[in-house]
Amino acid sequence: MKTSQLGHSLILLLTAVIWGVAFVAQSVGMDYVGPFTFTCARSLIGGLVLLPCIALLNRMNGQKGNDRKAAAEKLSEEEKRKKRKMLILGGICCGLALCAASCFQQFGIQYTTVGKAGFITAFYIIIVPVISLFFGKKCGPLVWAGVLFALSGLYFLCITESFQIGMGDILVFICAFLFAVHILVIDYFTQYVDGVKMSCIQFFVCGAVSGAAMLLFEEPSVSALLSAWQPVLYAGVLSSGAGYTLQIIGQKGMNPTVASLILSLESVVSVLAGLLLLGETLSGREVLGCVLMSAAIVLAQLPQKQRETVSCA
Repeated sequence: MKTSQLGHSLILLLTAVIWGVAFVAQSVGMDYVGPFTFTCARSLIGGLVLLPCIALLNRMNGQKGNDRKAAAEKLSEEEKRKKRKMLILGGICCGLALCAASCFQQFGIQYTTVGKAGFITAFYIIIVPVISLFFGKKCGPLVWAGVLFALSGLYFLCITESFQIGMGDILVFICAFLFAVHILVIDYFTQYVDGVKMSCIQFFVCGAVSGAAMLLFEEPSVSALLSAWQPVLYAGVLSSGAGYTLQIIGQKGMNPTVASLILSLESVVSVLAGLLLLGETLSGREVLGCVLMSAAIVLAQLPQKQRETVSCA
């Protein structure tokens, strides 16, 4: 492996670790604040963190950034207006999808373990190609094999021997479906606009919507937020802000399949983080479910050479 590729791989591995540990932060944060409050705080912080990141990435692009600026100056006012509208529309659509997915995840993580939440959330990797069928995109045979492995894994991971499924598992599964929608929305709009700028907008939209829900359904307080400052800052600064930026940098010049496989390790990290930091344990059935889900994730990624993976934590 070339030195540059090794460096990018390590950046993506760091991103997976950050996102995996974020499940612990989300779980601990629920001890102090409500789901809407946590989502609002982390999203607004993530948006603020991305502002200087956007400036930094523009500087890192060097001459390419100057070339884009020169090309932009040649655009007509009408074209510039359309581009701005597309950027804002993309940010709003992505923000709404992110808000719905994040809130379901926050509610679900209150009733299930960090490790199970990480693996069930990773199910979005299977859902994305399946949903794509409705838009005329075919799935390879390995994807369908991955679906079978994933369904088997979810059975052992979520359903007890008495054939009961926990409320938290159901909520996190809904979150995985919503994250799949979020990815498809991002996939559409990033063809036309800057992905990092759109992400910044989406965080502020997510923060505003979850903030409105917070005021309606919860009783937020400054003291509670101060008590939760560590998990909130971790989720906002590292998971939302830095994590997304590291993903953009790490994926540059990398094989998309390899990048996706490295990033999918966040589900494994979530189990280890729950074990080491929270003392959580998994039963034999749940371990088997994790193994099957891991196999499903690998199988689903192999044929998808052009698909971009986006985070859910």
